[in-house]
Amino acid sequence: MRRLSLLCLLIFLSPFIGASVVLAQSDLDRDAFDTSVRIQDDLFLHVNGSWLENTEIPADKSNYGTFIQLDDLSRERMRVLVQEVSKKSSEKGSDEQKVGDFYKSFMDTQQIAAAGFEPLRPELKKIRSIKTKADLFKHFGYLQSIGVSTPSGFFVSQDPKDSSRYVCQLIQSGITLPDRDYYLKDDEKSVAARDALITYIGKAFKLCGIRGAQSTPEQIVNLEKRLAEAYVPRVELRDANKRYNPFEVSELIELTPNLKWKQFFAAVIDKDFKDLNVNTPSYFDGLNEIFDDVSLGVWKNYLRFKLIDSFAPIMFEDLAEAHFNLHSKAVAGIEEQLPRWKKAVNAISGGGAGDFGALGDVVGRLYVARHFPPEAKDEMDKLVKNLLRSFGNSIDDLTWMTDETKQKAQEKLSKINTKIGYPTKWRDYSKLDIVDDDLFANTLNSNKLEFKRMTDRLGKPVDKEQWGMTPQTVNAYYSPPLNEIVFPAAILQSPFFSKDTEAALNYGGIGAVIGHEISHAFDDQGSKYDGDGNLNNWWTDEDRTAFKELTNRLVAQYAEYEPLEDKRVNGNLTLGENIADLSGLSIAHKAYRLSLDGEKPKEVAGWNGDQLFFVGWSRVWCRKYRDAEMVRRLLIDSHSPSQYRANGPVGNIKAFYQAFDVKEGDKLFKPEKERIEIW
Repeated sequence: MRRLSLLCLLIFLSPFIGASVVLAQSDLDRDAFDTSVRIQDDLFLHVNGSWLENTEIPADKSNYGTFIQLDDLSRERMRVLVQEVSKKSSEKGSDEQKVGDFYKSFMDTQQIAAAGFEPLRPELKKIRSIKTKADLFKHFGYLQSIGVSTPSGFFVSQDPKDSSRYVCQLIQSGITLPDRDYYLKDDEKSVAARDALITYIGKAFKLCGIRGAQSTPEQIVNLEKRLAEAYVPRVELRDANKRYNPFEVSELIELTPNLKWKQFFAAVIDKDFKDLNVNTPSYFDGLNEIFDDVSLGVWKNYLRFKLIDSFAPIMFEDLAEAHFNLHSKAVAGIEEQLPRWKKAVNAISGGGAGDFGALGDVVGRLYVARHFPPEAKDEMDKLVKNLLRSFGNSIDDLTWMTDETKQKAQEKLSKINTKIGYPTKWRDYSKLDIVDDDLFANTLNSNKLEFKRMTDRLGKPVDKEQWGMTPQTVNAYYSPPLNEIVFPAAILQSPFFSKDTEAALNYGGIGAVIGHEISHAFDDQGSKYDGDGNLNNWWTDEDRTAFKELTNRLVAQYAEYEPLEDKRVNGNLTLGENIADLSGLSIAHKAYRLSLDGEKPKEVAGWNGDQLFFVGWSRVWCRKYRDAEMVRRLLIDSHSPSQYRANGPVGNIKAFYQAFDVKEGDKLFKPEKERIEIW
């Protein structure tokens, strides 16, 4: 699941046809249901329809539902923790002092307003002093080290084919709008987004005192359009094999002579290295030409804009609002900015996968101590073991896979590592300087520290204790190079999980999440990695062909979904997540049955365990979107919209048909030959 957001409490259910019954469970909200919609026709609307009909998306959000509500709860809890710390007198240099002073600096809007764009002057001066293309490309590297996106994306992570070591990596980067299609398509929304970008650039330059740049916005957008044309499309970028392209540094320099790699690498990392992985070679071929064609003056204006855009959210009000008007209002349809306190908490704590904020693990320790009881971890351990056992049984029962590949699949399954709640080793912030009256300096120092933390990995043993999320993040993920499933503390609460609710609801909620993450190890891309995290084909040709046939059918199934007129789900882009949803839900149901150990589950207000299981699944996907946000997600999100995450898998699962007596003529009915079972 890797990327979720949640909470629309659940709910009330009726059996198959229409009798209304009130569930006894306190964590089910009958008012969320729409019993005028039959479950056999639309599980998502039956369970969530009234909530969707009667709930408005808050003005500061692009979408709203179960995940977002639970994330809001997490933010409220962190607000209390951060404010408590900020009111204390803490020792200088302590983690508590840093959290408190960062918060104070963020909330001091008078100081921020008085500073204006002055904090940017030293960085703008560095751009102004660039005299040559070699200096320019070197500055690409420097800007990345302070948190600014440039056309050459650099990072350090595990070697795809040798997971025991870290390697430098390059990837396409540098456009401002969410996806290449915003630059290349001429539909109404894409044109409007480009126009909004032009307006934003002009406003940002004016607010920051950059003169003589009347034609600059169009030039910058035209430059970004050329970069977008060189971009590898997202669907192709999903392919793990295509992203693996090892190069010697000397070879890269020879193949792209206009790009001054020696200067660039000297700016991004203080270590020598001879080889690297280039995720998108064709893009850098294109950048080699673009870099030479575009004048130094246009490039410098582009860098000025990228610098301003990166720091605009923490600057004075007019500039922050201009940033919001493009990135949130024009692109995602959000009407109002977040409250100041929530922006501050997000900056300190981080906002999701890979985002640790300035002091995310410090807040994480506080969060876990107050909001994560040890018994939750114990219960999760039991659930995970049951899901892994269920997945192993399912592998043995597969009819489309040979015994040879089954054995290797079981080997990979046995090596999956599980992390629950919080890390055993927390991030060190001893080198981070934070003061109470300079938000820009605090942010700059944090960006530098986190970039250095990442580049310092090179040459060191792989840290298997590292986490890709903070404990207070409402999410979960699977890491192919580490072959691990990770469940932060914040997702381990209702409606996903509660030690006091029916087992069926837990298995339909967090159980399906666990199954989802396990299934990512065996989706169309995760299955290319072996149990040690190496990109290594462990399949027979026969089995890979059979798997491809199944996944092609799933691509076609999801490509039929049309959330907006003429806007369909991209079945290829969402394939990995759709496999994980389908397989994870199926495995979770089998695990639920295993957990009963032969005993008949008790009924709750007339509902049996299987029915509650699927209600538990549907309720966690309660969510509605603004149209602009839906368009954005259809272009960039590897997950299907929530209604299809709830409804898409169940039409393929026999247990759903049995639970609700689904028959031909029902809208969720699929003939047996059209149903897809993968894992």
